[in-house]
Parts: sequence; structure tokens; C-alpha cells
Amino acid sequence: MRSSVLAVLLSLTSGVALAQSGRPFTVSETGQSFGSLPEAVQAIGEGDGTVLIAPGRYTDCAVQTAGRVAFVARDPGTVVFDGGICEGKATLVLRGRGAHVEGLRFTHQNVADGNGAGIRLERSNLTVVRSQFVDAQSGILSGDDPSAMIIVDRSTFSGLGKHPNGHGAHGIYIGQYGALKITGSRFERGTGGHYVKSRAPRIEVLDSSFDDSHGRDTNYLVDLPNGATGRIAGNSFVNGRGKENYTAMITVAPEGRINSSQGLTIEGNRAWLVPGYPWTTAFVGNWSGDAIVERNNVVASGITKVKRLSASAPEQLVRRALAGMKLRAQHWLTDG
Repeated sequence: MRSSVLAVLLSLTSGVALAQSGRPFTVSETGQSFGSLPEAVQAIGEGDGTVLIAPGRYTDCAVQTAGRVAFVARDPGTVVFDGGICEGKATLVLRGRGAHVEGLRFTHQNVADGNGAGIRLERSNLTVVRSQFVDAQSGILSGDDPSAMIIVDRSTFSGLGKHPNGHGAHGIYIGQYGALKITGSRFERGTGGHYVKSRAPRIEVLDSSFDDSHGRDTNYLVDLPNGATGRIAGNSFVNGRGKENYTAMITVAPEGRINSSQGLTIEGNRAWLVPGYPWTTAFVGNWSGDAIVERNNVVASGITKVKRLSASAPEQLVRRALAGMKLRAQHWLTDG
């Protein structure tokens, strides 16, 4: 026991020493330390490697073009990437053979088009563990890679969403990837867009929380715009009064059915509304025409469990969004 504690203390002490020496980024496989994150990533090259990051606040950003790279905090929660942007996209732009991100905090990622992200994933697999994305335009934003999978575990997404100029951003936006899996994560205080939007044909959202009670200009909590199969289970959902679109908490194929949603299972969740919530909302809005499985969900008064919607519903969504904006303005004037 003493030896393991000593090892941890030595690791933390060495991390602080590296940060103070100006070489906070260490490739664990070689022991080489670097003064900047791009140098460490470049040193891994086509290989597989882990960049251990000493405690500190950094404005670095990096583009991974090859290899499999893990970006890991020596002490989870002590590494903050504050505002650094590469290629006008994100702090980490990933297009190598795979990436792993663990224990990092991303904040203040803002770009002119409104889609600044902590992580911009362009291809290959990605795993994100025990990381935080706070007060930025987007947390994780991906391109398309149908052969790859994204896993997000025990992470927090807070204060993310649409840029004030109206350009779109979401807490998580996943393009046409093979699958998205989210476990044990928290989504809160959105500032626009959706908390999770995924075009992947396979989805799992498990044991996570979606707290929109302090959201502003937000839309759906989980949006599957083209449909998906999989499982959404064991989560908690709450809608706040600052909605831009209050139609549903979870949506299935609102932008048109591309993927099958047959058998999509939504079970064992809890959903409720903040006091004074002025609208009737569906827990699940289903545009797909497929039979989904809804069971054992506990929803509060004012929430319809499942609402089947037609392809002509977009006009209705626009009307509801405009009504929501008008009512929010009234609330803000009253509260102010």
C-alpha cells in the first residue's frame, strides 16, 4: 500500500516539475518531454503512444494526422485547455488511426462560424473518459466515418450550444459514424442547439443526466435526426423554461428517416419539467414510422410518453419554436 501511494505522489510531483520546467507534455513510451502539445503528437507519428500532460492551464492545440494517440492528464481534472484552436476548428483535431482522451477539461473554444469545439473528430475511433467540456460552442463535433465508433464515459458537457450570432452548435454533434455510446455522463446548462445530436445508425445513452433547468435557447435533449437503433436507458431528463423548441425531449428521425429505428428501446428513464413549465411536451417524438420500444419510463404530469409525428411536422416545429421564443422573451422581461 505504501509503495503504491509513494508511486502516485512521485508521479504528481514529477508532473508539477515538468510543468515548471516548461516541458509538460511527456510521451510515456519513450519518456521524452516536450514544451508543446504538437511536438509531443508529432513525436508519436505513425505509431501508438500516450501523451501524459502535467497539471496546468494551456492554450495549446494539436492536429493528429496519423497513429493512435492517447491524451491523458497525469491527475484528472487538473489539466485545462483554455481557448486554443487549430485549423479554425478545435483544440484537438483528430484524423489519425484512433484517439483516447482522459481527464482533460476544455473551455472557451470559440470560432467565427460558431462551431468551435474541444474535440473535432474527422475519422477513426474515439474514446473520451472523465473529461469536461465547459462554456464553449461545442464539446465534441465529428465528421463522417461509418466504420468507426465513439465512446463517451463519465464526462460533463456544460454551457455549450449555439453561438450568439445564430450559427449552430451542440453539446455533442456526431455525423454519419458507425455508432455512438454515452455512459455515466452529465449534460447541463445548454446555451442553444441540442445537448446530443447523432446521425449514427446505432446509439446507446445509458445512466446519464440531462438537466435543462438552466438552459437557454435549447432544443432537444437527445436528437436522432435520421433515426437509429439501440438503447436509451437509465437516464434522467428535465426540461427547463428556456426552450427554443419544446416539442419533445428525445426525437427519432425529425429530419427524415435514413436509418432504421425498428426496435429502438427507450426504457427505465425518468423525465420531469421545471416548475412553471408552460407547454405540453412529448418524452419521445417519433417521426420514423418504425415501431420503437418504450417501457418502464417514469414521466411527470405534462409529458406525453410517445408522440408519433408525420413528415409534414417541420412546419409545426417552426411554429412551436417561434411560440417558444415569444414566451421566453415574456418570461425574461417578467423575471428581469
